[in-house]
Amino acid sequence: MQPATHSEGVTPWPSIAFLGPPGTFSEEALLGQPELAGADLLPLPTITEVFGAVGSGAVGAGFVPIENSIEGTVSVTLDHLVFESDLFIQAEVVLDIHLHLLAPPGTRVADVRRVVSFPHASAQCRRFVRDVLGGAEVVASNSTAEAARLVGEERAPGVAAIAPMLAGRLYGLDAIAERIEDFGENQTRFVLVAPRRVPGPTGHDRTSIVCFQQADRPGSLHEILSHFSARSLNLTKLESRPTKQSLGDYCFVIDLEGHVADEVVGDCLKELHLTLAGVKFLGSYPAAGAQGPQMREAVSLRRQEAEAWLGSLRARVSP
Repeated sequence: MQPATHSEGVTPWPSIAFLGPPGTFSEEALLGQPELAGADLLPLPTITEVFGAVGSGAVGAGFVPIENSIEGTVSVTLDHLVFESDLFIQAEVVLDIHLHLLAPPGTRVADVRRVVSFPHASAQCRRFVRDVLGGAEVVASNSTAEAARLVGEERAPGVAAIAPMLAGRLYGLDAIAERIEDFGENQTRFVLVAPRRVPGPTGHDRTSIVCFQQADRPGSLHEILSHFSARSLNLTKLESRPTKQSLGDYCFVIDLEGHVADEVVGDCLKELHLTLAGVKFLGSYPAAGAQGPQMREAVSLRRQEAEAWLGSLRARVSP
């Protein structure tokens, strides 16, 4: 499959793989970032193949979903980051998600007996499937756009896809029911992953790490959290994940505000590395959010003012 080329914007990654086929929310989120949309974009069928393409050097970076506000973590993405790759998160993008019931023209909602979608997407529409579709059969696909492509190609009677509107337009489907997600404030967080590189601090950053315990014992999580509390570091996510070693053996995935280049964050990570069985660094990167650019600009101005103030004091030091 040849990558689709977009000329807009400038990106440090000449090529980026994303969860395809064309029409996924991953593509929509990616194209919404001018600095990423300028790369050669390669849609791949699965998240695992995206990680594989980045790991092999076939592309410079990968773009995948990692978390949804309704269904939580996308396990395959997190497990690749924690256990199966040495890639670092370079950026995060948060996209408002609206899901629609898409079907060949002429299909009515009452006709639908089977629904195809990405498991995270269909799970975000449980109430609609139960209450409106009468518990129609739900079939898993590799992505929402893949679901729309399959329904559009096969055009089997009574089969519909839960997918974004973009996918419906691409694959010749009509939206027979719109915004069917269970909760209106539905958002998905995506991450850009690449080898080696850690973006510089911006003043509004997030750091992701994994903490591996020496042993599962009372108070072990409290001890880990005390390192952050003692330094007034705010955690934005805390999740336990099985280590794949034995039943009941868990590690902790933690997102915190700040950058590894910040003195207080660096000091915290050093102490965790000293006391735990292991700490895996997943990345420090600009935090998403509408106020992010303004916050980064404000921090930059304060830093310039602080440097000027310190310079004025040092200028008074006697030789």
